[in-house]
Parts: sequence; C-alpha cells; structure tokens
Amino acid sequence: MAVNRDKPDHWKDDIAKSVDLYNEWFMDFAPQAYRDTRVVTTKAVESAFEWTNNLSGLNAESLREHPEILPILRMSTCPPLARDRLIGLADLSKSLVGSIEVKSKLPSKMPRALLDEQLGKIVQKIQRLTDPDIFVWLGKKDSPSEQAIHRAATIVADRLCGSQSDPIVRNAQEKRQLTMIGKWLDDRKYKHVPSGEGATISRLSPGSYSFRLNAPIKLGPDQSLVNIPIDVAIKARGAKEDDLPLMVECKSAGDFTNTNKRRKEEATKISQLKKTYGENVRFILFLCGYFDSGYLGYEAAEGIDWVWEHRINDLAAFNV
Repeated sequence: MAVNRDKPDHWKDDIAKSVDLYNEWFMDFAPQAYRDTRVVTTKAVESAFEWTNNLSGLNAESLREHPEILPILRMSTCPPLARDRLIGLADLSKSLVGSIEVKSKLPSKMPRALLDEQLGKIVQKIQRLTDPDIFVWLGKKDSPSEQAIHRAATIVADRLCGSQSDPIVRNAQEKRQLTMIGKWLDDRKYKHVPSGEGATISRLSPGSYSFRLNAPIKLGPDQSLVNIPIDVAIKARGAKEDDLPLMVECKSAGDFTNTNKRRKEEATKISQLKKTYGENVRFILFLCGYFDSGYLGYEAAEGIDWVWEHRINDLAAFNV
C-alpha cells in the first residue's frame, strides 16, 4: 500500500513545508555544528604541527608515522590543494593518496622503496607551496609563539572545514534524523538494538530497531556478497521472525540540484536489495529539505515510498 508516492496532489505543499523545515534547522543548528567541528579540527591541526615541529621538520618519516595529517598539509599551502590536484602535481599513486585520506593509513602492499619515493614527492610539493602568510616563522631562526601557532592552526582548520562544509552539515542533519526516528520508536515502546550486538537485516527481533545495519547483497557474475548500509531497520511487533524489517534511508538536502543528480542511488539500492532478498523488500525514504516533484516522481516510478520529516507519524502507515 502506498502512503505518499501515489498522492502527487499533496507533493507541492509537502515540498514547501520540507524546505521551510530544513532552512529553519540550518539557521539554528548548522553554524554550531560547523563551529564544533572546527574546534575539534583545530586540535588535530595543532597535533600535526607538534609532530612536524610546526612544519619546519616535515619529512617523509613524519608522514609515514602520521599519514592522517595529509589533508591538513593540503590545506597548509598557497593555494590549498584538492586531493586530485596534489596527485597530478606530484605524480602520485591514486591508491596511495586514497588509502591515506580515506583510511588514514599507508597501503600495506606497496613496496617500501616506492612508498618512500611517493612520500618524498608529497613532502617536496607541500614544502614548496607552504603558505608563507600563515606560517610566518618558516625560514627564520626564532621559534614561533604559541599565539602564532594557534592562529595558523585556526586558519588551516577553517580551510579544512570549509572544504568539508557540506559533509559536516549533512552528518549533523543525519544524526538529527536518526535521533528523531529513534525517539518516535522509543515512545511506541520499540527496543533499540545497537549495531554490532547480533542484529542483522535477516535477524532482528519483532518490536525492535537498529541504526546503520549492513545488508549483504549479491553483486557481479559471481554473486559475491557486498555490504550496503541501511540507516534504520525496524521490525514491527506483529512481524514473524523471518520477515524482513522496514528499511529506512535518511535523506536531507540543502538544494534541489544535488538531489536530482543523486536520485538514481536509491533506485539502485532497492534493486540490489530485491535481487538478493526478493520482492518483499520494504524500503522507504525519510526526507527533509529540497526534494522537488522531479525527484519524487522518479522515486515513485521506481516503487519507492517516503515519509516527510515534518509528518513523521506517517511511519505508522507502514505498519510499525
């Protein structure tokens, strides 16, 4: 039974209310989320300065010991370097930089000689492009003051947060959406099962829910299993033990353009889930923000329904 996808005459009003709700949240909470992240990031930058003797001692060995400082180093140059720009500029291995930036560790299978060469190239480019207006002590005999170090760390942290502002806001919004769904379920006496405590998509007790469960899906000609994340899995109290839970994908957006670029992602996910678990898969979206009729129409055509955050009680219509 459809809840919202078959009611296009309601979409326009819901879109307007959803945009207003997102904008209200953004004005009230996004700046604080950004500032909180900047405080944490500033401390991380100061640690990077300590490990590299305020960048005057930066070398391949310091990068080997603390590969997680690479994003900080990229934001310490003039101009700041995007990841791909550094790869092209220094003729680096994309897998090396990807491993460092995504996993904060060096690739284990890269030969030592090649790794040393690659790290040396990174250091060489960073040192050549280090911003002299921020690191005013470089090339001078006097040690920098604590004030100068903190000022430089704040500037680099601000650059780093600026380059990640969308993910910062998106993560804060996702956390808020999960909290909201959790409270709605708790008020209805559902039991929260933390992920990692035995709950899986195929093994979740009736009357319980869990966040960020992995759902193994079959991919490729060899049908190998690959995990995809499910934001919220809800097993209704009246469900049978072998019934699949309702799977909820939390989505928020601060503009219409990005949602329409990514609208195929949900269609791909439900297709993969159905190929693995059958046509009885129940997969819905929890929406807040800029989702226009083009996006909604596309999802509806794929058989995907949704609940608006401003009307969260619609969750009950999905028998939970």
